[in-house]
Amino acid sequence: MTNAEIAGVFDEVAALLEARGDNIFKIRAYRTAARSIEQLPEELAQMVASGKDLEDIPGVGPAIARKITELITTGHLRLYDELRSEAGSTENAR
Repeated sequence: MTNAEIAGVFDEVAALLEARGDNIFKIRAYRTAARSIEQLPEELAQMVASGKDLEDIPGVGPAIARKITELITTGHLRLYDELRSEAGSTENAR
């Protein structure tokens, strides 16, 4: 995955968390990480492959670093899939 794709996933996670009324600080963390990722001069995939500490990226803490690694290694983010499923269930209930 490219940095732009990862940033897009984090932006969507933030939007989905916001839609369900989640913690504003968690929402802000995903948006901040997305902005930092968009600005990176190096691809995250290369950083993960070379064992660089993703927490050195501004706005990226341990939880988001794990999610970046999950996205890069699997191509999916379990949290994102769950939030999308939850949002789809809410839409279908209306």
